[in-house]
Amino acid sequence: MDFIFRLKYQLDVDDANHDELLERLGEAGCDDALVGIGQPGRVALEFTREADSAYIALTSALADVKRAIPSARLIEAGPDFVGLTDIADVVGVSRQNMRKLAMNNAATFPTPIHEGSSSLWHLADVLRWLLAKGSYKLEPGMLEVASTAKQLNLAKQSRQLEPEVLQAVQGLLA
Repeated sequence: MDFIFRLKYQLDVDDANHDELLERLGEAGCDDALVGIGQPGRVALEFTREADSAYIALTSALADVKRAIPSARLIEAGPDFVGLTDIADVVGVSRQNMRKLAMNNAATFPTPIHEGSSSLWHLADVLRWLLAKGSYKLEPGMLEVASTAKQLNLAKQSRQLEPEVLQAVQGLLA
């Protein structure tokens, strides 16, 4: 099955030569990705990778990028962090329809990971909620990719915690 996902990276100053970067990515097996290098110091790759699972697709892509650009630091795996417009696009409804659905089901709609003028959710949480409602069809593999991207982002974030904070918080959240 083909899995479609994004990986965004922060580049080291030594990786400023875009032509060399593209060549290294191709040699490392990232020839199934569209590469975006428009933002200085960043690279975004949108993969369409064939694999037996989303986990295998994403982790093999991570390994390929690491081999090509060892100093690159993962910023985000996606699709994961989404607003209502992003969710509406994935599901094939209007943003207004998605907003109405969230507002009318406020007690059960997934809790955002960030609230404000632009709230954000984990896409996997919203997709699971929509599937439980039973009236929405998703692209094959979309939930699996979103779930895997969420897990990778959470793992990346947890590495940034101080060990004593991690231990104390785990006890409080248990």
